[in-house]
Amino acid sequence: MFISGYAVVAGAAGRLVLGYDSFGNVCGQKNSPVEGANLSGLDMTNKKYVFFLNSCNLKIQSLKISSLSLCVSSCPQQQLNSLEDLQNFARNNGSFLCVYNLNVSSYTVDPEAAQLCPTLPVPPSKSFPLFNRCVPQNPECYSKYASVLISMVNEMDVFHRILSGILAGRDTVVGLSVLALAFSLILVLAFRFIQTLLIHILIALVVFGLLFVSGVLWWLHYDYRNDPSTELETEKENVKFLLGYAIFSTIVTVVLLFLIFVLRKRLQFAVQLFRIVGKIIGRIPFLLFQPLWTFLILVVFWVFWVAVLLSLGTAGTAHSTSGGQVEYRALSGICYMAWYHFVGLIWTSEFILACQQMVIAGSVVTCYFNRNKNNPPPHPVLSSISVLFCYHLGTAVKGSFLITVLRIPRLVFLYLYNILNQKRNAKSLFNCCFCWICFQESCLRYFNQHAYTATTINGTNFCTSAKDAVCILERNSAKLASINCFGDFLLFLGKVFVVCFTVFGGLMAFNYHRELQAWVVPLLLVGFFAYLMSHSFLSVFEVAADAMFLCFAIDMETNDGTAEKPYFVDQELLTFVSQSNKLTEGRKHRNTRPFQDNEDGTELQPMV
Repeated sequence: MFISGYAVVAGAAGRLVLGYDSFGNVCGQKNSPVEGANLSGLDMTNKKYVFFLNSCNLKIQSLKISSLSLCVSSCPQQQLNSLEDLQNFARNNGSFLCVYNLNVSSYTVDPEAAQLCPTLPVPPSKSFPLFNRCVPQNPECYSKYASVLISMVNEMDVFHRILSGILAGRDTVVGLSVLALAFSLILVLAFRFIQTLLIHILIALVVFGLLFVSGVLWWLHYDYRNDPSTELETEKENVKFLLGYAIFSTIVTVVLLFLIFVLRKRLQFAVQLFRIVGKIIGRIPFLLFQPLWTFLILVVFWVFWVAVLLSLGTAGTAHSTSGGQVEYRALSGICYMAWYHFVGLIWTSEFILACQQMVIAGSVVTCYFNRNKNNPPPHPVLSSISVLFCYHLGTAVKGSFLITVLRIPRLVFLYLYNILNQKRNAKSLFNCCFCWICFQESCLRYFNQHAYTATTINGTNFCTSAKDAVCILERNSAKLASINCFGDFLLFLGKVFVVCFTVFGGLMAFNYHRELQAWVVPLLLVGFFAYLMSHSFLSVFEVAADAMFLCFAIDMETNDGTAEKPYFVDQELLTFVSQSNKLTEGRKHRNTRPFQDNEDGTELQPMV
């Protein structure tokens, strides 16, 4: 919270994209005065464009353009040859191209007008669509202006270039996030009423999306690499990132196509599995609305996070210089605060998702360990939320923290990859370590989820629940592994579907705005947000299935189907597990009679 409050107070994200004049005023908004600068603190709401008084002879020194700059309401679209032309332009268009304290009536009579007004002749210019600058249209002036701007952007810190790309594509990022939300909602409804034909359609769409996105990435990389106009550092970074995206996408495509081929014969089991899970969710209809609340909370957090990030990128102190001008000096240590902020993004997002998983698991557990299936317990979702906030927030914090701890080395390895890019042996070692960390994270997610379910069953702390969950899964791994395998894989394909088509929309949208944009990073954020949203919605089925099977394993170990210890499981689930795993001879001799609807009691059996 200290980082967030400090960034908002010290930063001004508008300076990064809107631009500001030589007197510390951000164009397009109201401003606060700076001590020692008489022309600061002006209302520039209607003056959105930055105009340089000497646009044909710009020079850059220490990331600063030497020419005096002003905020104007419009750029001169025709050449202005005299002070009288400047005066007429100001009166006709309401755009004043001389220093603010010079009255328009004094343009032609004030002896200092030549120093306070732009260098004559003023070339025609148009507003630059990205940074709201008045760009001269005269060929000679434009070439000088562009060369200075290219030099300035190439010398900018990578962190600031990324922020510029995020700000410039903010509308596109929001639109793509809404698109990911729409895809996620469609998949949730599809899985709720899933049929065999729908599974085949989903797999066909995923295969098409993977192949198409991989092809588009390779085409964009080829197009960018062979574009002779590629001069900006951001455009060169786009080429490198596109190559990495294309290679990663191709590898994922090949692996998923292989898995789809291997598991193609078990599609019918997936249909039965989701029919059973859908039956459980049907008893808790409000469970499908849980991702909506999670999504709204995530959106609020992401907006807050981005606002703080942009403020961190512009955090600096204003200092007045000679002539009443203002310069902003960046504060030391901002980059370290930004990395801390990135860790906060991962941890908090994982914590919000962990809370959702515990609510879903608690609702499923409550309904599973209820003997009268025709009369489910009232308000299981509200009950799970209440128990979570009263007793189990620490469990969600610990589980999400462990995920975050494993994700940080991934970021470190990605950073080291750029350093060791030329060393083949180092790259091989890096790839091995990176794959190992990804594998560990996947395993940790799997056991975390079952630890949350064990916590909702027994009410124990995270460590105890994790140990109990590992033990019960180890004893029943042969029975449950194959069932979870193809169920989770199908849900993962749903997430891939959302990410693929959202990223494809992002590629098409960002490709139209190549100039001065580090758009590969906003695209990566879009993919990350799309995965989180799809995971948030589809985790209803994933967590419900995993919780159901963990309850089933506990039920089979705790009870024996006799009158004294009847099973809690219903006959449909028991038959499905028997058919899919071909239970052992010992299980075949057990009494597997179904539950009795007239038996009362909802007491949970302890895990042993």
